[in-house]
Formats: sequence, C-alpha cells, structure tokens
Amino acid sequence: MNKGKRYDGEPKLNYKKIIGIVIALLVVIMIIISVIKAVQNGSKDRNTEAISYFSCYTNGKWGVIDNSGNTVIEPTYDEMIVVPNKNTPVFICTYNVNDADGTYQTKAINQKNEEILKGYDTVQALDNYDSKQNVWYEDNVLKVSKAGKYGLIDFSGNQILPCQYDDITTLKGVKSSLIVKEDGNVGLVNDKGQVIAKASYKDIQALKEGYTDNYIIIDSNNKYGIINTSGKVTVSPEYDSIKYINSGDYYAATENGALEIIDTNGNVYLSGFYDDITSIDNDNVIVVKNGQYGIVTKDNAEVIAPSYSSLTHAFADYYIAKQGDNYGVIDSTNKAALDFAYTNITYIESGNFIEADVSETETDIFDSTFNQKLSGIVSELNTDKGYIKMYTDNEYKYYNFKFEEKKSSDILTANNLFLSKKDGKYGYVNSSGNAAVDYVYDDATEQNAYGYAAVKQNGVWGAIDKIGKVVLEPAVNLDNSIYIDFIGTWHLDSSGLFYTKWWCRGA
Repeated sequence: MNKGKRYDGEPKLNYKKIIGIVIALLVVIMIIISVIKAVQNGSKDRNTEAISYFSCYTNGKWGVIDNSGNTVIEPTYDEMIVVPNKNTPVFICTYNVNDADGTYQTKAINQKNEEILKGYDTVQALDNYDSKQNVWYEDNVLKVSKAGKYGLIDFSGNQILPCQYDDITTLKGVKSSLIVKEDGNVGLVNDKGQVIAKASYKDIQALKEGYTDNYIIIDSNNKYGIINTSGKVTVSPEYDSIKYINSGDYYAATENGALEIIDTNGNVYLSGFYDDITSIDNDNVIVVKNGQYGIVTKDNAEVIAPSYSSLTHAFADYYIAKQGDNYGVIDSTNKAALDFAYTNITYIESGNFIEADVSETETDIFDSTFNQKLSGIVSELNTDKGYIKMYTDNEYKYYNFKFEEKKSSDILTANNLFLSKKDGKYGYVNSSGNAAVDYVYDDATEQNAYGYAAVKQNGVWGAIDKIGKVVLEPAVNLDNSIYIDFIGTWHLDSSGLFYTKWWCRGA
C-alpha cells in the first residue's frame, strides 16, 4: 500500500494565494476607510451646510429665521430686523424708537443674539431700490456713526471709510456705488472704500440704472459732465444736461438750449436738429422729431424718416418699432421682419431671441432669424441658468436657449423632487420620473433653493419639504402675492421682503 506523503521535502508557501489574500484584505481595509471618511465628510458637510437668514414677522413682532424655518432670533422686536446679506449672520436691529423726536437706537447682533460690531453710536444697513421697486441692501458694507459723523465698515468690523462724512447713502438703482456728503458737497465711493469722486460736486447721478462704468457729475454752476469708475472726468461739466444713449463714448447733451451728441474727444454731432436723441448704434442714431421716431447717421443722413411712435435698437440691423398700438420689428431699410401684431416686444440679449407678447398672458418666442420657436405663457425666464419655463399645452415645460425641450430634472439639477401634472392635478416625481407625491394639488411650485415647495388645494396654499412631507397643510390665502414661496411653515409676505405666518397676517 502506498502511503501518501505529508510533505515532499521542505514545506513550501503558496505565494500567489497569500498575495491574493493580502490584496483582498487591503481592498477591504480601503473600503472601510472610505466608508468612514464618507460618513465623516457627510457629517462635516451637514454641519457646515450653508445657512441663509431671513427677516420674519409674527404676532406683531420681528425676528430672524434660517433656511430650514428654524427661529434664529425670537420675534421680540417692534421694528423689522434687517438682514443685509442672507448668507452672513449679521442682523441690524432698531429699538427705543421715539416717534415724537425722531430718535432711535441701533445695534448689530449675530445668530446667537450677541451684540457685535460695538464701538459705534449707530450701525445701519444701506438700502437701495430701482425703478421696478426691487429692494436690496449693500451686502458687504455697513454704515456706522461716531459723534454725528459717518463711515463704513465690513461685516467683520474692519474699517472701510473713517467716520468723517456728514452722511453716506446709496446711489439709487446702482449697486456698490455710494454717495458721501461732506461740507455741503457730495462725492462718490465704491463698496471697497475707493474714492471715485471727491466730495466737491453739487450732485452725482446714475448715468443709467444699474450702470457702473460712468456717472453724471453736476458742479456748483449746475453744469453736467461725466466721470468714469476710475475717477477720470471724461466729459467736463459744461452742459445743461447729459443723457445715456447706449454708449460709453457718446452722450446726448444740451448746450445753450440745443440738443446734440457729444463724444469724449469733444466732437459734436446733430446739434439743434431734433427734439430728442435716444440711442446710438455704430453710426445709426435714433432721433425724435414732433413725437415721431426715426433713424439718422451722426452726419444727419436720413436712414428712416421719423414715423414711428417708438423705436429701440434690438440687435444687429434690427429695431423694435411701435406703430399705433402694436409692435413689430424692422430693419434699417424699414422692411418689417416681424409684423406689427404684438402688444409688446423685448429682445433677450443673453439668449439672442425675441419675446413677442400676443396678449397679457400669451407670448410668442422667435429666434434671431425670426422663426417662431415657442408659444404659451412664459412662467419664468432665467438668464443666469439659461432656460425658459412655459405653460403650454396645459402643462409647464422647460426649454434651453436653443429651444430644446428639457426635463425639469435636467434644468433644476439641485432638486430631488420635480413638479408633474396628471389628469389636471399636480404632484411630484423623483429624478427617475417615478411618482413621489400624489397628484392631488390644484397648483404647485417647484422646490425652492432650500428644498421647500408650495402646494395649493381649494384656493389656499401650504408647503411640503424636500422629501415630499407636508409641513403645512394648505391653509394660506396668497391671492395678493406675486411670488409664492415657503420656508417650513413660513411664507413670503406679499411685499417680498420677509417671511411671516398665515395666522398673523395683518397683525
């Protein structure tokens, strides 16, 4: 009988097998480490998740909430708490208001209700607004005072401008541009504290709403000129008026009663020929004569005789014109590119397309070659993200600026629920298109930046959170609100400036 051998000579290790085991163990260890890191990073991300802050109002008192609807500052103040920058926990409170003598006190507090930015008599936010009544605050500087003089600090308390001015205000309609007053004169600074114009002028005005490349200066003799953002006077103050005409090199100005075009080199064009000059594009100038709009060159060669009740340059060789009560588009040969059949027409430069309103609600959209691409109710036109949301064929649809229809999940990439309509009712689906919230609502909104969506039933609104859980049963009448928005159980007030609770509206 042959006996089996336990060993054939010296024992040998199976190196391939051992190496395989070692590699497998290393892979397992790496996976475990990755999981631990992911958990730690997830916890870290949750702990460091950006928090936004908003003024709130309830039971006749003011406070602050965050973007989860949590109360940050209890509503105990009689005056609105101003949140100049929603991403920074610096809140400006006004208290001890005496209406009889017009006095009050202010202070800045943080999210722990601790007073900060001490050492000043007052700390104030700098408010601004435009012609459409959009209201905002300068979001990186605050106005402070000492002994009756004003200066600027940043939100960390660093001095931007010393307290040496008689007052500091915003240049209305223009961001990051501040008027300083000193010894009866005004100057201009930016939000970094850089002096654009010393306080030596009678007045400084915006050349155009939102425009920060150039400003109008008015001297003590009421003469108008231009100063640029670098502080260089490009047009000496020697005119009776100056107006922006879509150019940083040419302006419409009045001199000795004559309206003319001037440039920064001192050249003068079209002096005394027209009642108004509204725009210049290359060599073409839109002019007004006896209430009618036309086009001429700078040398006064007629391009289109004044014959329209309105005329604005759109793009390239095309102009939006008004004839009677209707709008159309013409080219510089006066040929109609778009019929005069619309109540209003707007050129969207960022998308290179035309919005033509058929009525107060219906809009046709044309590309730059005047081919109609879309028709319906424009619910949202987002130039930052480059999409159009339209209500068409009894549902909301999304399109990019190439007019390609997109799923809401392609557009709203930060969302996890997406508005959907079925059998005349609204619900929500997930990113895979599967139903996540039942189709039971009469109207609804997409999720906002904080994960909340508004839902409507029986004429009133409520809210759901980012997983579709109802946080407020529909109970709020928002018929007077332009923007429907919720953060938790709080809804945006009709003014759009703060959040409130439905049960205390009008309190």
